[in-house]
Parts: sequence; C-alpha cells; structure tokens
Amino acid sequence: MADAPDPVVAVTRPVVLEDVDDGLLAERAGDGDVRAFEVLVRRHGPLLRAVAFRALGRTDEVDDVVQDAFVAAWRQLPTMTDPSAIRAWLLRVVARRAADRHRASRPHGELDDDVALEEQATPHRIVEARSATEAMAAVLADLPERQQRCWLLKEVVGESYEEIAEDLGVPVSTVRGLLSRARRTMMSRMEAWR
Repeated sequence: MADAPDPVVAVTRPVVLEDVDDGLLAERAGDGDVRAFEVLVRRHGPLLRAVAFRALGRTDEVDDVVQDAFVAAWRQLPTMTDPSAIRAWLLRVVARRAADRHRASRPHGELDDDVALEEQATPHRIVEARSATEAMAAVLADLPERQQRCWLLKEVVGESYEEIAEDLGVPVSTVRGLLSRARRTMMSRMEAWR
C-alpha cells in the first residue's frame, strides 16, 4: 500500500507589526496592545520630536513633551473615533502639550513669542496667530509621510538635503522632489493665511 500524499498545509506568515498600517495599530493599541503602541511610538516619535522642538525652540524639554503626549495618547486611544487619523491626532496632542509647556515656562506677564508685542498683541491678533498655527499643523499632518518628514527635517530641524537623504535612505534628488511637492501643498493650502 502506497503512502498517501500529505494534505496541503497552508503556511501563513506571522504578522510583523512594523508592516501594519497606522489605523490597525491604533485600533490594536486602543484595545490595550502595548506592542502595537510601541510601533506607533517608534514610527511617529521623530516627527513628534521635531514638532515639539519647533514649538519650544529648545531641546531640553522636547523628550518630556513627547513622552507626555504619548502617555496622554495611550490613555485616550480607546475613545478615538477614527484610528486611521492617528498621525494627525498625535501631532495635535504633542502641539497642545508643547504649547502648555511653553506657557508654563514663561515668566508671569511675558507675551507669546509668535504674537506681536505691545499694541499689536490685540486679542484678535493672538487668536489669528494661533489659528494660523493650528491650520499649518493640520496641513502638515495631511501631507504624505515622506513629504511631511522631509519638510520638517528641512524647515524645522534645518538639515541639509544630503542629511535628509541619509536619514530617509533616499537619493538627494528624491528629497528635492518630496520637498517641492510638500512646499507647493503647504503654500496652496495656507493661501488664506497670507
């Protein structure tokens, strides 16, 4: 009697969390999956650091602000209604935390750096400046990830094209193209704020 052939066994590849999109990671993290949240932290930490640095203008408190933002995000993830918008949501969280830290660190009575001094610091101008900053953060959050990272590394961190290319593992020509597209989008969507 001949041996019967072995039944076909389906081989499935284990899921590698680093390959999973942000929306699914956010859903899993919202359900308490610490490993999924760790991937989100690794994936978006550099971007959040750049935003915090831009908001604070110094590096001594950046890590604290980013950590505070991630702690707040971890607590609030179960209530998030659109997990696919996690990147934009994290950007808003870190921007608010950085603004709070900046306000708390100012001596009493000192005006915001981004608001005109004395007679120009009317309530209308303050609201206008803050609204423009929020609008820019929203436009930035909507950019494709590589364009967003290029723009932040160039405009916020001040890296050269070569440094950005090395950071992203792409040719300098790719960096120039990504930056060009990011700048065009930022300019067109921020037109109302000129």
